[in-house]
Order: sequence, then C-alpha cells, then structure tokens
Amino acid sequence: MKRDLLEEMRNGAKLTTRDQIKLIFSLSLPAILAQISFVFMEYIDAAMVGQLGANPSASIGLVAPLTWVFFGIMSASVTGFSVQVAQWIGANDGKKARNTFKLGAIVTFTLSFIFCAIGLGIASHVPVWLGGEEAIRGDATSYFGIFMGALPIFLATTFMSGMLRCSGNIRTPSFIHIGICVLDVFFNSLLIFESHDFSLFGLDIHIPCAGLGVSGAAMGTVLAELCGGIALLCAIMRKKCVLRPVRGENLTWEPAIVLQAAKISIPIAFEHIVLSGALVVTTAIIAPLGAISLAANSLAVSAESICYMPGFGIAEAATTLVGQSIGAKRFDLTKRLSWMCIAFGIATMGVMGALMYAAAPIMFAILTPVGAIQVLGIRVLRIEAFAEPLYGAALVCTGSLRGAGDTLVPSLLNLTSMWGVRITLSYLLVDSMGLVGIWTAMAIELSCRGCLLLVRVYRKDWSKSLIAESAPSESASAESAPAESAPSESAPAESAPAKSAPAESAPVESAPVESASAESASAESAPAESAPAESAPAKSAPVEA
Repeated sequence: MKRDLLEEMRNGAKLTTRDQIKLIFSLSLPAILAQISFVFMEYIDAAMVGQLGANPSASIGLVAPLTWVFFGIMSASVTGFSVQVAQWIGANDGKKARNTFKLGAIVTFTLSFIFCAIGLGIASHVPVWLGGEEAIRGDATSYFGIFMGALPIFLATTFMSGMLRCSGNIRTPSFIHIGICVLDVFFNSLLIFESHDFSLFGLDIHIPCAGLGVSGAAMGTVLAELCGGIALLCAIMRKKCVLRPVRGENLTWEPAIVLQAAKISIPIAFEHIVLSGALVVTTAIIAPLGAISLAANSLAVSAESICYMPGFGIAEAATTLVGQSIGAKRFDLTKRLSWMCIAFGIATMGVMGALMYAAAPIMFAILTPVGAIQVLGIRVLRIEAFAEPLYGAALVCTGSLRGAGDTLVPSLLNLTSMWGVRITLSYLLVDSMGLVGIWTAMAIELSCRGCLLLVRVYRKDWSKSLIAESAPSESASAESAPAESAPSESAPAESAPAKSAPAESAPVESAPVESASAESASAESAPAESAPAESAPAKSAPVEA
C-alpha cells in the first residue's frame, strides 16, 4: 500500500529526508509535465499561426500583455481562497475547506463576468491604444474579443485546478491539462487553416477546416478549456475529493474568509496589473520597431516558455507543501521543504536554460519560415537563457511565500524589479540595440528579482503565517484527507508552461495566447507567479511575470 506522505505530514508523523524529497517530487513532477505540455501546445499553436505570416503572429503578440492583465487579476482572486483551502486541509478541517471553496467560487465568478463585460467593451480600441499597425488591428481585435468573452470559462478551469492542487491532488488536474493541450492543437488545426486535401497510402483524403486564421486560434483555445473545465468539475465531484459538496452542509457566509482572501489577493492583483502594465509598455516600445520585431518577440516568448514552465510546476508544489505544513503547524518542516523546492527549481531551470541556448535554432526553424524573424529570435532567446536559474528561484520563492499567505512584500519586490530595472533599462537600450536591448534588460531584471526573493525567504518567519487557527470542525475526519490526493510515489516525467507564462509576456498557473504564453511567462512577460501556470491558458500566460 502506497504511503500518503501529505496525510502523514498533516498528522504530525516524522518524515525523513528521503520522504521529503519523495514528497516534493511526487507533487512537482505531474505539475511540471502539465506545464511542459502547455508549452508544447503553445509552441505548436505558435507554429500554426506563424505559417500564416508575420502579421498574424504580431497581432497576437500585440494584445497578449493586456489579456494577461485581466487573467492575472482573476488568477489572483483564486489564490486568495486556494491558500486558505490548503491550510484548512492541513489542519484537517474539511468542512471549513469546503465552505471556503464555495465562497471562492461565488466571489471569483462574479468578478470574472464583470471583467468580461469590460474587456468586450474595449476590444475594438485596444490595438489602437497599443500602437499596432493598421494591418494587424483587425486580427488583434478579434483575438482579444474572443478571449475576453470566454474569460469566465478560463477562470472556471483555473479555479478548479488551483483548488484540487492545494488539496494535494496535483496529478488529476495535471493530466486534465495535458488533455486540454491535445484538444487545443486539434481544434486549432480545424479552425485556423483552410480546407485541404492530402494523400495517404494512395487514398485522397479531404480535411474540412474553417479557415478562420487568428480568430480560429482563439476559438480553439476556448473550446479546449471548456472541455477541461467539465473534466475538472467531474474530478471535484468524486467521492474521494475532500472538496466535494456534502449533503447537509449549507454555504455559510464567513466575512473573515472573504477578507483574508482579499488580503492575499489584492497585492497579487495589483502586482499583475502593474507588471502587465509594464509588459504593455514594453510592447509599445517594441511596436515601432516593426512587425518583424513584434513577431520575433512573440515567438521567442513561446519558445522560452519551454524553459521556465518547470519552475511553475515546482512553485505549485511549494505552495501546496507550505500551505498544508503551516496548517498542520509543522513550521520547521515548512522551512526545510521550502528551501528544498527552491534548490530543485534553480537546478532544473539551469539545465533547461542550457538546453534552450543550444536548441534555439531548431525551435525557431519550427516556429516560422521567415529568415529575419529566425535570426532575431535566436539572438534574444540565447540572451534570456543566462537568467533562467535565478528566474527559477524567483518563481519557487513566490510559490512558497504564497502558500504562507505572504503576498504583499513579494509583490512590492516584483514591482520594484520590473519598473526600476527592466523598464528603465529597456528605454535606455532600445534605441541602440533594438529588441536585443529589451531582452538584455529582461535578463538582468529577472536575475535581480530572483536575488530579492531569495532574501525574503531567508528572512521569513513561517510561524507567523498561520491562517487556519480554529479547531477542526466536527466534519473534519478522514474525508478531509483525500485519498486521491495522496501523491504517488513516482510520477516522473511530468515536466512543466504561461498563462501560464511566456518569456516576454509573463503565468499561467497562465491567458491564452498562442503566440506567447500565468501570480501568473516568458522572460519578458511577467508570469503570474501566483496563479498556477497551468491554470492559465497556456497560450496566453505571460512568462515571466
């Protein structure tokens, strides 16, 4: 019989170093695999759109940062409740965890419909505000409008995925997100291109396609996310899930939970707004450089997301481990697990950075047939490779701190780094170095960000992070420790995304943008460090933000 190490931790059992490593790997690897699958989906999607030419790729790259603003705010609202759910489960209070889940659903979905309406109202103006060329404004408007119209669907996927992860069940949402990636590629292939014929073993086969171009890319993502949302809902309704509604347990309005969620979420939301605002400014700086630079930037973000997504997966594991260990009042274990996750993140992303440097020409050869875009994209991608280890530190540190409900100071550090270092250097370097200067500024800023957050974790007093202080409710029984959430001892290969989030756009926990890809990002984009990347639609999740 497999051991449930999370349950043992919650119940006060002693965990050896080997047990701790096994626990980290069992939670990290499925999330990493899901994140990486997102990246490959985004990579394939970007290649699909790239086959249409520079303008379609540029149109998605133009509006991606603003989609991340909206999606980042939504992801932040999820984090405020998911952190509390993790701590209530750590305290073996299933009833409280379920009530927090219900309150979170009501609050976050209300917000999603409000922002959906706002986004649809400004869709036609966004490309003009961002300084996009006339030739790409139509596609940019369509992509942005479809994404914003489907914001509640993306939020549903993010919300349920985040809740399952914080309950300890990372495997199920990870595999569901892999399925979303596969469906996304399938739907995109049918919706982006024109109908065509091909021969197979002497047979002429006709493939009926919609030929919708950029709009088809957005619609394909929406359909895939809808299917994933249904699957995640089914997972939550399983008997073994601690969050499954229990007959006789009515929703109880608890202002303290909502206020605590606001306390956690508002700094993250503000961070997303300002970070994404910085990305919008960065895009505005790049736009005058022309469609080649915009396309190279967008595709480089997609390519870089392959590298940083493992960091998001490890950060998700760190959030769960820190949240539940604090809820169980295992503060010494909290500190140890946090640093072990950080070391794992730095090492993993260091290896990924080296691989990205070596494979850059191959990646761009697949993404676009345009030689000028390939040359520029390879150059900037190789600059970013040197920043990946410290970017990994930043991601995992953020995940650990969020598990403790510590969001204000990390958000301030991220903002200081983004605006004080990246934007300033970008303005100074763009005239002389073009897009290369902007990505150089990004690499320097990500390294600074990692150092600042490492200092924050070093100084952290984990014993002051307890949110779930009430005694376990009568309902808190064995049911509160979901069997399915028991991390399997193995689970290799799950590697990790946007929304994620892409290089220059930054999170998806991850706002879909096929060309780029959330609390939640490629280097130049801010990933939503907060939101579990995978939760963010891969295509649009900003990388580094």
